[in-house]
Amino acid sequence: MRVGLQVPNFTWSDDQGQLGDTFATIARRAERAGFYSLWVMDHFFQISLNGPAEHEMLEGWSALAFVAGVTNHMKLGTMVTGVTYRQPALLVKTATTLDVLSHGRAYFGIGVGWTEEEHRGLGLPFPPTAERFERLEETLQIAHQMWAGDEKPYQGKYYQLERPLNSPQSVQKPHPPIVIGGTGERKTLRLVAQYGDACNFVRLGKDELQRKLNVLRDHCQSIGRPYTEIEKTTMDPLYVTRDGRNNSYTPEAAIEYFRGQAALGIDQAIVYMPNVADLEPLDLLATKIIPEVEKMEVAGR
Repeated sequence: MRVGLQVPNFTWSDDQGQLGDTFATIARRAERAGFYSLWVMDHFFQISLNGPAEHEMLEGWSALAFVAGVTNHMKLGTMVTGVTYRQPALLVKTATTLDVLSHGRAYFGIGVGWTEEEHRGLGLPFPPTAERFERLEETLQIAHQMWAGDEKPYQGKYYQLERPLNSPQSVQKPHPPIVIGGTGERKTLRLVAQYGDACNFVRLGKDELQRKLNVLRDHCQSIGRPYTEIEKTTMDPLYVTRDGRNNSYTPEAAIEYFRGQAALGIDQAIVYMPNVADLEPLDLLATKIIPEVEKMEVAGR
């Protein structure tokens, strides 16, 4: 089983001049600790779950390019890019650039988007949900076409491309893994089965998570795709300390959490930690937790 780290909060100091140094330090420590991947949100305003909109928020793809320059092995991805933020071909080009410059470490995380406040605030269109799903499917079709090297014109309902050239091509073949965020059973998980390489489930209990996985399995069966081809990932908070103070996980409790995820068939458990800028949690993960998690067998594999 693999462990990933999401960094959703960049408010660490009153001195914004230190933000880059702190972020680089976190990324380097995470890689040394054995994290398989590092993720950032693709938002322009901070979301209410983490703080007020005015808190620092880095543009996701630029932040990943920065991390690529200070690390060597971790996979890098957005969890996830809203389809309404960028034109599809430009987004594919951006993800390809990250993959090439990082020697094949990019994930392509994408979803329908949901934060109307930042769309309105920055003048971005925010169409109804049904349209955003249609745009997502067209974007996924464009991504597959461009990464296949197919330059014939693309004519969709929302996007028309005369020559979807993508040069250089991605290092990963056939393309960077496509992660489709969201848990909708009728549309989102169908798109995962049809176009995706990975899915992500955020803060779901055991029973609900199992039900979503069963729905995904059914979608895969309906189109004749092996369910095991899809990388199943989750994202949950993990507040870990040496002694379990302040209602945090002890290392032993964290290991049990990951064991439960593996038993459900989760290939990669992605966590975000309120104390990620401190030495203690990453040291515990490096020495006590991740070595045990890497030994765990994922159910169904």
